[in-house]
Amino acid sequence: MQKICKNCSQSFEITDLDLKFYEKISVPAPTHCLRCRKIRRLARINQLNLYERKCDATGEKIISNYHPSSVHKVYKQDYWYSDKWDALKYGMDFNFNMSFFEQFNELSLKVPKPALFTAYEFDENSEYTNHSGKNKNCYMIFDSDESRDCLYSYSINKCNDVMESYRARKSELCYNCCDIQNCFNCYFVENSETCNDSAFLLNCTGLKHCFMCVNLRQKEYHILNKPMPKEKYEEAMACLKNRHFLKQLTAQFQEFTLQFPQKFYHGVQNENVSGDYLFNCKNATNCFECEDLWDCKNIDQGFMPLKDCMDSYECGDGELIYESIVTGYGAYNMKFSSHCIGNLNNINYSYQCKYCSDLFGCIALKRKKYCIFNKQYTKEEYEVLVPKIIKSMIKTAEWGEFFPISISDVTYNESLAQLHFPLTREKALAKGYKWLDKEEIKDTLDIISNQIPNNFDETDLKICNELFRCTNCNKKYKIIEPEYKLYQKFKVALPEMCFMCRHIGRFSKRNKRELVKRNCMKCDKEMQTAYSTDRPEIVYCEECYLKEVY
Repeated sequence: MQKICKNCSQSFEITDLDLKFYEKISVPAPTHCLRCRKIRRLARINQLNLYERKCDATGEKIISNYHPSSVHKVYKQDYWYSDKWDALKYGMDFNFNMSFFEQFNELSLKVPKPALFTAYEFDENSEYTNHSGKNKNCYMIFDSDESRDCLYSYSINKCNDVMESYRARKSELCYNCCDIQNCFNCYFVENSETCNDSAFLLNCTGLKHCFMCVNLRQKEYHILNKPMPKEKYEEAMACLKNRHFLKQLTAQFQEFTLQFPQKFYHGVQNENVSGDYLFNCKNATNCFECEDLWDCKNIDQGFMPLKDCMDSYECGDGELIYESIVTGYGAYNMKFSSHCIGNLNNINYSYQCKYCSDLFGCIALKRKKYCIFNKQYTKEEYEVLVPKIIKSMIKTAEWGEFFPISISDVTYNESLAQLHFPLTREKALAKGYKWLDKEEIKDTLDIISNQIPNNFDETDLKICNELFRCTNCNKKYKIIEPEYKLYQKFKVALPEMCFMCRHIGRFSKRNKRELVKRNCMKCDKEMQTAYSTDRPEIVYCEECYLKEVY
């Protein structure tokens, strides 16, 4: 069945299997296309922007992902999770003469929000983190867990001394790596595992003391895929300290990689899947960066097992989850909800609720059931009122729709939507989205006029007392002491861009979370792949790729 998107007027398909799923969870078919549904969900998530502000309960200075100018009440985490306040006191009666989303927004403006979304009680010295937990001595890491002494990274897990990396697992002493696992002392390594003491690798496994290699397995002392003496390897690694040479090496490696075929998707141990970065999945359609999925569709960043779920972002350990974000750890039958975790059942249109069941339109409830708009009902009252509310929402064309971007807690340019689907300020405002015009924070440190030193050997700890201008966006940034000490271990040139520009650079290297049809460049077999036709890589189907590599 073809439909026209209510938002962008593009045609999109709804399959018979989709309709069976919607019938199973008692929701109508979507009115927005896949892209517009994704944007709408991501526009509610601010992971990467942190600010200093005051706690609205205690007046203490705190770190939060809510800007000081935000209209929302924000409590420091230990206060928000305590029994010192009760979210039920903000309870509202449902008004059948008003739209549901209008009333939900009214409630949202009243109920306090936690400063961050972390497992703060298990963290140690990791205040500048978000969507993360169980970390120690970490700074500016996001979507990351169980790591130690890590900085400026996204989606790292069980890592030590990892910096400037994107999706690293069980790795140590790694710098500027993407999609690595079980690596040690590696730099500028992508899509590789079990590699040690190496730099500039792509799609490699089991390498030691290698430099600028692609698609290799179980090799040692190789440069440009050829055996080299130890002395040549050491000379090459020494060049990383000099930014001029580092830029040359980066450009040379990018050109070198284009000689080698890439598999049409990243992943192993899958059956009947489409997407990218999938592991141990079965019957997963159009899913990205997930593991242990079963009968799922349109899932991004599924971090734990999911079964029979659709259209969700950053969910795990759940079943029958639909149009939801940042949910899991024992979730069943959850729809149109956000940031709800912990043994949740039958949750609709709720936000920041934990260990609850049978909620509709609730915010910040803990261990409650049979509540609507934060008001407590009996089981019988709840079961009578909810169908009436759904009937009212059907009349206003709200039932089955995720929260509108216009009532998001965060502005569009703070949200993940801006990273994946960037808009200019003018276009965002024209669509009715909120936008934050950030002013640079004043600092007592002096801004030096020259660029950051070209060679690491030309620096010392005094550089941590200076400010620099990002060569890309011109914003101020600095080198902090723990960061400098890691660079001493890495022996790599200091960065000349701010964290956000560095993060966007790593993010932009990876394929977009969109599938296209194209043919294998070896056997001409048709494939669905995230490698768009305008990318320069040689792309093979799995069979041809395996023959080439092995």
